[in-house]
Amino acid sequence: MVARAPASVAVPAGKVMLGARHWPGAAASVPALLVHGLASNARVWDGVAALLAAAGREVLAVDLRGHGGSAAVPDPPGSDPILVAARDLAWVCASLRWSRAVLVGHSWGGNIALQLAADCPDLVAGLALVDGGWQHESDRWGDLDTVWRTKAPPDLTGWDLDGVREVLTGAHPDWPGQAVEATLANLEQRPDGTLRPWLTPERHRARWASLLDHRPRELHRRVRCTAVLLAAGDPPDGPTRQAASALPDAELVTFPGGEHDLHLQFPDRVAAAIARLG
Repeated sequence: MVARAPASVAVPAGKVMLGARHWPGAAASVPALLVHGLASNARVWDGVAALLAAAGREVLAVDLRGHGGSAAVPDPPGSDPILVAARDLAWVCASLRWSRAVLVGHSWGGNIALQLAADCPDLVAGLALVDGGWQHESDRWGDLDTVWRTKAPPDLTGWDLDGVREVLTGAHPDWPGQAVEATLANLEQRPDGTLRPWLTPERHRARWASLLDHRPRELHRRVRCTAVLLAAGDPPDGPTRQAASALPDAELVTFPGGEHDLHLQFPDRVAAAIARLG
């Protein structure tokens, strides 16, 4: 079976609409909802999603608020972005009439997927955490200012899309061209040719504040579904292996030599791990 090209769609999440990419699947399959990381976009899942869809699974990759096709969707005043995103995903499933779904999250998206699995255990048929969803960021960073000095988005003044493409290709020589183009979609190309991230610096910083407050290891015991943890490298005893032990039915898959963006580097292996869920 060959997967059709995805359709770009808008899906209701309560009172707002989120951009997404949709691959149809077999009616009897448990659908998969793919959640990107911080300052990323739904297109980074294209390689993984195409493989899942080719195997018959319905797939939706969503652009979270502030990202990609959902860049203009506002955050509720004073809200926690992780909690808002988890509620948005629950609304998306309800809008699609999905009573059960396999939930997949990368990095920050892993925290969001975990939050939803803990809050709505009857909804989540399987949980895949791709290099995220187990680290307490407050253990690594003293405060938000310290994080921001390292994690603030780069200054793109003077850059054009071809220049960024060249840098990405050089930095990730084993990525397929599709992965490079998907990553470029993190950026808005304005009419004058200049670039800027879809996620504004203010919203980016607010999401890091949310991450510093998030306590994923306190959520693991509330998860009721089968889970798979996909970890870059081969982490020693620590948060990754603690999470694999704390989750009720979890498999840890390590990627020695792997980069943080495992779904871009190894789409076939990531898709195979997800396919075992649900």
